[in-house]
Amino acid sequence: MKKPNILDRAIMTMAPVHAAKRAAARVALSVIKSGYGSYGANLTKKSMRGWMYHGGSTKEDIEDNIDILQQRSRDAYMGIPTATAALKTMRTNVVAGGLMPAPQLDSDYLGLDETAVEKLQAQFVREFALWADTPVCDAERMDNFYQLQQLAFLSYLMNGDTIALLPMKHQAGAPYDLRVRLIEADRVCSPDGFDRLMPCTVQGYEVQSIVQGVETDADGMVTAYWICNRHPLGSNSAVDAAGLTWQRVEAYGDTTGRRNVLHIMSRERIGQRRGVPLLAPVLESLKQLGRYTDAEITAAVISAMFTVFVKSQNPSDGRPFGEMIPAEELIDNADQSSIELGPGAIIDLNPGEEVQFADPKHPNTGYDDFTNATIRLIGAGLEIPPEVMMKQFTTSYSAARGALNEFWRTCSMQRDWFTDDFCQPVYEEWFAEAVARGRIHAPGFSPTRRGARRTRPVRGTARHGRT
Repeated sequence: MKKPNILDRAIMTMAPVHAAKRAAARVALSVIKSGYGSYGANLTKKSMRGWMYHGGSTKEDIEDNIDILQQRSRDAYMGIPTATAALKTMRTNVVAGGLMPAPQLDSDYLGLDETAVEKLQAQFVREFALWADTPVCDAERMDNFYQLQQLAFLSYLMNGDTIALLPMKHQAGAPYDLRVRLIEADRVCSPDGFDRLMPCTVQGYEVQSIVQGVETDADGMVTAYWICNRHPLGSNSAVDAAGLTWQRVEAYGDTTGRRNVLHIMSRERIGQRRGVPLLAPVLESLKQLGRYTDAEITAAVISAMFTVFVKSQNPSDGRPFGEMIPAEELIDNADQSSIELGPGAIIDLNPGEEVQFADPKHPNTGYDDFTNATIRLIGAGLEIPPEVMMKQFTTSYSAARGALNEFWRTCSMQRDWFTDDFCQPVYEEWFAEAVARGRIHAPGFSPTRRGARRTRPVRGTARHGRT
C-alpha cells in the first residue's frame, strides 16, 4: 500500500474522518479507472458525466413501456412516410403473397417409395388449399390464410407481437373446422390493468405471475394469456370501463397438449414476455424527421405563394382591388381579422397597415443531405438499407446489389422465425384435423407424434414466387 504523503498525514492528524473518506475515494477511483472504468463505465469524464442511465429488468425496460411504444409506433406508421415505408417494405419482402407449404416426407422412415411419397405430398397440398385459399379459415371470415399471414406479420412489426387463437367452429359446406383468430396486441393485457408479480387469485384462478396479460408459473413458463373482450382503447371501452372483462386462455391444452395460443414475437432479452415494436429504437428520429419534413413542406408552399398586398391611403367601402382568396379556400374563415396567403391573391389593407416578410430562403439546399443522413441511421437501426426502404437505387450497380443481398439476409431470418411461430403450428393443427377426419391417410400418426410426416413451408419461397 502506498504510504500517505505529507498532506494526508496532516489531514489524518487534524480531521481523521475526512482522511478516511479521502482514502476510500482514492481506492474507488483506482478501481473505476481500470478496464471499462476508463471508457464506457467512466464516471469522471465530462463527456460521460452527463449520460443519464438507468437499468432494469425486462419488466421495467420493456413491459412497463409497451403501451406507449405501441401507440407511438402505430401513429408513426399512419403519419410518417419513412415509418410506413419501413414496415411495408419488411412485410412485402418477408411474406409477399403468403408462404406456401411444401410437404417433405421422410420416405426412409415411413418405408415408402418415391412415387408414393410424391403422391402423398401432392394430396397434402391439394387438401390444404381447400382450407387455406378461402376466407373460411379466418374466424372473422374476411381473409384467406395467406392474407392472414400478411396481416399478422404487419401487426407484429407495428405492435411488437401478435396473438393468434386456433378455435374450432363448424360451418355448413366447409371441409374443416379449424379457424385462425388474430388478436391485436393491446387486447392482451393484465386484468383491470394491473400486473401481478406475487401469487394471488384472479377471477377464481390461482396465478403465480401476470405481466402485460402473460401468465407464468413459478418456473417462469408461460401457462396462459389474459385477453380483454374488446380493445381497451376503443371509444366504448373508455366510456364504459366497467364493461371490460378478461378471459383466461391456456397456452396449451391440459389433456392433448394442443397449442391454443400462438404468440408471434421476437425476443431481444431473456425473461421478456411481450414484443417490442420494430420502430421502437428509432421512434424519436422518425418523429423529428417527420416534423422537419412538414416544416419544410409548409415553408416551401408559403414561398411559392404569390400574394400582393395593396396599402391604401384612403379607406374604401367598395370591393378591394383585384381578387381576394375565396371564402371556401380560407383555412380560418371564422376569424374576420385573419390574413392568409394564396396563389395569385391580391389583398387590400387598411390605412396604416403594411406587411413585412422574413426571407425564409426555401427550398433549403441542405434538406436532401440531412434527410438522407437521417434515413441512413434509421435504416441501419432497422436493418433495412436506405436504398431498399426508399426504393431509390441511384448508386452504382455493385452498391445496389450489395444492399439487396444484405437486406435478403434480414428477410430470410425474419421469414424463418415467422414460419416457426405462425405458419408451421397452423399447418400442423390443420394436418391433425385432416387425419382425424380421414381426408388424409396417415397410419400411425397422432398429434403427439408428428416428426415423420412433418411438413414445412420452404424457406425463401413465397406464394407468388420469390420476393
